[in-house]
Amino acid sequence: MFAFFANTFGYVLNFIYEIVNNYGLAIILFSIIVKIVLLPISIKQQRTMEKSAKLQGKLKELQFKYKNNPEMLNKETIALYKNEKMSPFSGCFSSIIQMILLLSVFFLVQSPLTYMRKVDTTVVEEYKNQIISQGESNSNVKYPEIQIIQQYGSEDERVYMNMQFLGLDLSLVPISSLNDYRVFVIPILYVISSFISMKISTNLTKKKKIKKAEEGEGEKKNEVDAIEEANKNMMYIMPVMAVSISLIAPLGLALYWLVNNILMIVERVLMNKFLKTEGEENA
Repeated sequence: MFAFFANTFGYVLNFIYEIVNNYGLAIILFSIIVKIVLLPISIKQQRTMEKSAKLQGKLKELQFKYKNNPEMLNKETIALYKNEKMSPFSGCFSSIIQMILLLSVFFLVQSPLTYMRKVDTTVVEEYKNQIISQGESNSNVKYPEIQIIQQYGSEDERVYMNMQFLGLDLSLVPISSLNDYRVFVIPILYVISSFISMKISTNLTKKKKIKKAEEGEGEKKNEVDAIEEANKNMMYIMPVMAVSISLIAPLGLALYWLVNNILMIVERVLMNKFLKTEGEENA
Protein backbone atom coordinates (compact mmCIF):
# COMPACT_ATOMS: atom_id res chain seq x y z
CA MET A 1 0.00 0.00 0.00
CA PHE A 2 2.74 2.46 0.98
CA ALA A 3 4.61 1.62 -2.22
CA PHE A 4 1.49 2.55 -4.21
CA PHE A 5 1.20 5.97 -2.55
CA ALA A 6 4.97 6.51 -2.78
CA ASN A 7 4.75 5.83 -6.51
CA THR A 8 1.81 8.23 -6.85
CA PHE A 9 3.49 11.00 -4.85
CA GLY A 10 6.60 10.33 -6.90
CA TYR A 11 4.87 11.58 -10.05
CA VAL A 12 4.06 14.86 -8.30
CA LEU A 13 7.54 15.29 -6.81
CA ASN A 14 9.21 14.42 -10.11
CA PHE A 15 6.97 16.88 -12.00
CA ILE A 16 8.09 19.64 -9.65
CA TYR A 17 11.72 18.50 -9.87
CA GLU A 18 11.62 18.67 -13.68
CA ILE A 19 10.56 22.32 -13.38
CA VAL A 20 12.97 23.52 -10.68
CA ASN A 21 15.77 20.99 -11.30
CA ASN A 22 16.59 20.86 -7.59
CA TYR A 23 15.65 18.04 -5.23
CA GLY A 24 15.53 20.21 -2.10
CA LEU A 25 13.39 22.92 -3.66
CA ALA A 26 11.12 20.22 -5.12
CA ILE A 27 10.62 18.72 -1.66
CA ILE A 28 9.71 22.13 -0.21
CA LEU A 29 7.17 22.86 -2.95
CA PHE A 30 5.81 19.31 -2.67
CA SER A 31 5.34 19.78 1.09
CA ILE A 32 3.46 23.04 0.55
CA ILE A 33 1.17 21.46 -2.06
CA VAL A 34 0.40 18.49 0.20
CA LYS A 35 -0.35 20.79 3.13
CA ILE A 36 -2.73 22.88 1.00
CA VAL A 37 -4.50 19.76 -0.31
CA LEU A 38 -4.92 18.40 3.23
CA LEU A 39 -5.98 21.76 4.70
CA PRO A 40 -9.75 21.03 4.55
CA ILE A 41 -9.15 17.76 6.41
CA SER A 42 -7.01 19.53 9.02
CA ILE A 43 -9.71 22.16 9.58
CA LYS A 44 -12.36 19.46 9.90
CA GLN A 45 -10.19 17.54 12.37
CA GLN A 46 -9.63 20.65 14.47
CA ARG A 47 -13.34 21.37 14.57
CA THR A 48 -14.01 17.75 15.50
CA MET A 49 -11.48 17.97 18.33
CA GLU A 50 -13.10 21.16 19.61
CA LYS A 51 -16.53 19.57 19.47
CA SER A 52 -15.29 16.36 21.03
CA ALA A 53 -13.76 18.29 23.93
CA LYS A 54 -17.14 19.87 24.63
CA LEU A 55 -18.75 16.41 24.71
CA GLN A 56 -16.44 15.15 27.45
CA GLY A 57 -18.56 16.71 30.19
CA LYS A 58 -21.72 15.01 28.93
CA LEU A 59 -19.89 11.71 28.53
CA LYS A 60 -18.68 11.87 32.14
CA GLU A 61 -22.22 12.50 33.30
CA LEU A 62 -23.40 9.42 31.41
CA GLN A 63 -20.53 7.36 32.82
CA PHE A 64 -21.46 8.38 36.35
CA LYS A 65 -25.18 7.90 35.79
CA TYR A 66 -24.87 4.45 34.22
CA LYS A 67 -21.69 3.21 35.91
CA ASN A 68 -23.49 0.04 36.96
CA ASN A 69 -25.27 -0.46 33.65
CA PRO A 70 -22.72 -0.87 30.81
CA GLU A 71 -25.40 -1.75 28.26
CA MET A 72 -27.36 1.44 28.90
CA LEU A 73 -24.14 3.48 28.99
CA ASN A 74 -23.19 2.20 25.56
CA LYS A 75 -26.68 2.92 24.23
CA GLU A 76 -26.77 6.46 25.62
CA THR A 77 -23.24 7.19 24.41
CA ILE A 78 -24.17 6.18 20.87
CA ALA A 79 -27.31 8.32 21.11
CA LEU A 80 -25.25 11.30 22.30
CA TYR A 81 -22.84 11.07 19.37
CA LYS A 82 -25.80 10.66 17.01
CA ASN A 83 -27.56 13.73 18.39
CA GLU A 84 -24.36 15.75 18.12
CA LYS A 85 -23.84 14.41 14.58
CA MET A 86 -20.42 13.02 15.47
CA SER A 87 -18.65 9.70 15.20
CA PRO A 88 -16.44 8.30 17.98
CA PHE A 89 -13.87 7.56 15.26
CA SER A 90 -14.15 10.87 13.39
CA GLY A 91 -10.72 11.99 14.59
CA CYS A 92 -9.00 8.83 13.37
CA PHE A 93 -9.34 9.56 9.65
CA SER A 94 -6.89 12.45 9.65
CA SER A 95 -4.39 10.49 11.77
CA ILE A 96 -4.54 7.58 9.34
CA ILE A 97 -3.91 9.91 6.41
CA GLN A 98 -0.94 11.49 8.18
CA MET A 99 0.54 8.04 8.92
CA ILE A 100 0.09 6.89 5.32
CA LEU A 101 1.68 10.12 4.09
CA LEU A 102 4.61 9.85 6.50
CA LEU A 103 5.49 6.27 5.57
CA SER A 104 4.86 6.83 1.86
CA VAL A 105 7.22 9.80 1.78
CA PHE A 106 9.82 7.68 3.62
CA PHE A 107 9.51 5.05 0.87
CA LEU A 108 9.75 7.80 -1.74
CA VAL A 109 12.86 9.46 -0.29
CA GLN A 110 14.48 6.10 0.43
CA SER A 111 14.13 4.96 -3.20
CA PRO A 112 13.91 8.10 -5.39
CA LEU A 113 15.08 6.33 -8.54
CA THR A 114 12.21 3.85 -8.36
CA TYR A 115 9.34 5.98 -7.06
CA MET A 116 10.31 9.44 -8.28
CA ARG A 117 12.50 9.22 -11.37
CA LYS A 118 10.85 5.95 -12.54
CA VAL A 119 14.20 4.50 -13.61
CA ASP A 120 13.94 1.06 -15.18
CA THR A 121 14.25 -1.62 -12.49
CA THR A 122 16.85 -3.50 -14.55
CA VAL A 123 19.11 -0.44 -14.49
CA VAL A 124 18.73 -0.06 -10.73
CA GLU A 125 19.34 -3.75 -10.10
CA GLU A 126 22.38 -3.71 -12.38
CA TYR A 127 23.97 -0.93 -10.34
CA LYS A 128 23.04 -2.62 -7.07
CA ASN A 129 24.72 -5.83 -8.18
CA GLN A 130 27.73 -3.87 -9.40
CA ILE A 131 28.11 -2.21 -6.00
CA ILE A 132 27.88 -5.55 -4.22
CA SER A 133 30.27 -7.36 -6.59
CA GLN A 134 32.89 -4.63 -6.29
CA GLY A 135 32.58 -4.53 -2.53
CA GLU A 136 31.74 -0.83 -2.67
CA SER A 137 28.73 -1.07 -0.40
CA ASN A 138 29.22 1.56 2.27
CA SER A 139 27.15 2.56 5.30
CA ASN A 140 24.38 3.65 2.91
CA VAL A 141 23.61 -0.02 2.29
CA LYS A 142 20.11 0.52 3.73
CA TYR A 143 19.56 3.09 0.98
CA PRO A 144 21.11 1.47 -2.12
CA GLU A 145 19.44 3.90 -4.55
CA ILE A 146 20.93 6.82 -2.64
CA GLN A 147 24.32 5.16 -2.99
CA ILE A 148 23.76 4.64 -6.71
CA ILE A 149 23.03 8.36 -7.14
CA GLN A 150 26.14 9.28 -5.16
CA GLN A 151 28.50 6.93 -7.02
CA TYR A 152 27.14 6.80 -10.54
CA GLY A 153 24.95 9.87 -10.94
CA SER A 154 27.77 11.92 -12.47
CA GLU A 155 28.48 9.19 -15.03
CA ASP A 156 24.96 8.12 -15.99
CA GLU A 157 22.23 10.73 -16.47
CA ARG A 158 19.60 8.02 -15.96
CA VAL A 159 20.48 7.88 -12.26
CA TYR A 160 21.48 11.51 -11.86
CA MET A 161 19.64 13.81 -9.46
CA ASN A 162 20.61 17.30 -8.34
CA MET A 163 20.57 16.83 -4.58
CA GLN A 164 22.61 19.92 -3.71
CA PHE A 165 20.55 22.37 -1.68
CA LEU A 166 21.99 25.48 0.00
CA GLY A 167 25.38 23.83 0.25
CA LEU A 168 23.95 20.57 1.61
CA ASP A 169 23.95 17.18 -0.10
CA LEU A 170 20.48 15.77 0.58
CA SER A 171 21.62 12.28 -0.38
CA LEU A 172 23.82 12.05 2.72
CA VAL A 173 22.84 10.11 5.85
CA PRO A 174 24.04 12.02 8.95
CA ILE A 175 25.09 8.94 10.90
CA SER A 176 27.26 7.93 7.93
CA SER A 177 28.87 11.36 7.54
CA LEU A 178 29.89 12.32 11.06
CA ASN A 179 32.97 14.14 9.79
CA ASP A 180 30.80 16.67 7.93
CA TYR A 181 29.14 19.04 10.41
CA ARG A 182 26.79 20.35 7.72
CA VAL A 183 24.73 17.14 7.77
CA PHE A 184 23.48 18.09 11.24
CA VAL A 185 22.03 21.46 10.19
CA ILE A 186 18.65 20.11 9.04
CA PRO A 187 18.23 17.60 11.92
CA ILE A 188 19.01 20.35 14.45
CA LEU A 189 16.54 22.73 12.81
CA TYR A 190 14.02 19.90 12.79
CA VAL A 191 14.45 19.32 16.52
CA ILE A 192 14.08 23.06 17.20
CA SER A 193 10.91 23.20 15.12
CA SER A 194 9.61 20.12 16.98
CA PHE A 195 10.11 21.87 20.32
CA ILE A 196 8.34 24.98 19.01
CA SER A 197 5.48 22.90 17.62
CA MET A 198 5.04 20.96 20.86
CA LYS A 199 5.29 24.17 22.91
CA ILE A 200 2.57 25.85 20.87
CA SER A 201 0.32 22.79 21.11
CA THR A 202 0.90 22.55 24.85
CA ASN A 203 0.12 26.23 25.42
CA LEU A 204 -3.04 26.10 23.33
CA THR A 205 -4.23 22.96 25.12
CA LYS A 206 -3.35 24.41 28.51
CA LYS A 207 -5.31 27.61 27.85
CA LYS A 208 -8.39 25.65 26.81
CA LYS A 209 -8.17 23.31 29.79
CA ILE A 210 -7.64 26.16 32.26
CA LYS A 211 -10.62 28.00 30.84
CA LYS A 212 -12.77 24.89 31.32
CA ALA A 213 -11.37 24.33 34.81
CA GLU A 214 -12.22 27.87 35.86
CA GLU A 215 -15.78 27.22 34.81
CA GLY A 216 -15.88 23.80 36.49
CA GLU A 217 -14.93 21.98 39.66
CA GLY A 218 -11.74 21.00 41.42
CA GLU A 219 -11.66 17.63 39.72
CA LYS A 220 -11.23 19.33 36.33
CA LYS A 221 -8.39 21.44 37.71
CA ASN A 222 -6.58 18.26 38.70
CA GLU A 223 -7.19 17.02 35.19
CA VAL A 224 -5.49 20.16 33.86
CA ASP A 225 -2.40 19.45 35.96
CA ALA A 226 -2.24 15.85 34.75
CA ILE A 227 -2.60 16.84 31.10
CA GLU A 228 -0.03 19.62 31.47
CA GLU A 229 2.47 17.16 32.97
CA ALA A 230 1.83 14.63 30.20
CA ASN A 231 2.29 17.29 27.53
CA LYS A 232 5.51 18.46 29.17
CA ASN A 233 6.93 14.92 29.08
CA MET A 234 5.84 14.51 25.47
CA MET A 235 7.51 17.79 24.55
CA TYR A 236 10.88 16.24 25.46
CA ILE A 237 10.25 12.71 24.19
CA MET A 238 9.11 13.63 20.67
CA PRO A 239 12.21 15.65 19.66
CA VAL A 240 14.46 12.85 20.94
CA MET A 241 12.60 10.37 18.75
CA ALA A 242 12.68 12.85 15.88
CA VAL A 243 16.43 13.40 15.96
CA SER A 244 17.04 9.64 16.26
CA ILE A 245 15.14 9.00 13.05
CA SER A 246 16.54 12.01 11.20
CA LEU A 247 20.11 10.87 11.91
CA ILE A 248 19.66 7.48 10.24
CA ALA A 249 17.61 8.66 7.24
CA PRO A 250 18.71 10.59 4.13
CA LEU A 251 18.69 14.37 4.59
CA GLY A 252 15.93 14.62 2.01
CA LEU A 253 13.52 13.03 4.48
CA ALA A 254 14.69 15.29 7.30
CA LEU A 255 14.13 18.31 5.03
CA TYR A 256 10.58 17.16 4.30
CA TRP A 257 9.88 16.75 8.02
CA LEU A 258 11.42 20.14 8.78
CA VAL A 259 9.32 21.94 6.15
CA ASN A 260 6.24 20.01 7.26
CA ASN A 261 6.88 21.04 10.88
CA ILE A 262 7.20 24.71 9.93
CA LEU A 263 4.01 24.55 7.86
CA MET A 264 2.24 22.76 10.72
CA ILE A 265 3.24 25.53 13.16
CA VAL A 266 1.89 28.21 10.82
CA GLU A 267 -1.26 26.18 10.18
CA ARG A 268 -1.87 25.58 13.89
CA VAL A 269 -1.50 29.24 14.86
CA LEU A 270 -3.68 30.53 12.00
CA MET A 271 -6.28 27.79 12.44
CA ASN A 272 -6.56 28.41 16.16
CA LYS A 273 -7.07 32.13 15.51
CA PHE A 274 -9.60 31.45 12.74
CA LEU A 275 -11.62 28.89 14.73
CA LYS A 276 -11.51 31.09 17.82
CA THR A 277 -12.92 34.01 15.84
CA GLU A 278 -15.49 31.74 14.25
CA GLY A 279 -16.53 30.41 17.67
CA GLU A 280 -16.92 33.91 19.08
CA GLU A 281 -19.12 34.92 16.14
CA ASN A 282 -21.32 31.86 16.63
CA ALA A 283 -21.54 32.36 20.39
